[in-house]
Amino acid sequence: MQGVVDFRQMVEAVGDAFVVCDPQGSIILWTPAATRIFGFSEAEAMGRSLDLIIPERQRQRHWDGYNKTMETGITRYGNDVLRVPALHKDGRSLSIAFTVALLRGAGGEVSAIVSVVRDETARFTEDRNLRKRLAELEMQVRAGSAAAPP
Repeated sequence: MQGVVDFRQMVEAVGDAFVVCDPQGSIILWTPAATRIFGFSEAEAMGRSLDLIIPERQRQRHWDGYNKTMETGITRYGNDVLRVPALHKDGRSLSIAFTVALLRGAGGEVSAIVSVVRDETARFTEDRNLRKRLAELEMQVRAGSAAAPP
């Protein structure tokens, strides 16, 4: 590849969202894909807490993990994908998958956390419907074999 990659153009062009937060959890980068996924414009998201997109029932668990990552400088979600519920601006529930990268300052301290987020709501719903249908079919088979004469 020749020339220099324009990283701003790259993160704004990809389909996955880049959401970057400072050590306190305030949003400092919100890409167009984040707007598409979550419904909040960049202006609405910048400087806000991640609580903007975290369901109420998940917030304590999220912040416990976030603060532990900030304290230790270690995350297991750099390679492992985390799948969690999230909120859209209009209040509907989303299913997202993401990985995390830690950015470090000159002294090695964590200066920001980058999340690369994908909306998996449609896939999650389809998987749930398939599991439900499979369970229904298994019940029909069991009911049919129990009713059949020996």
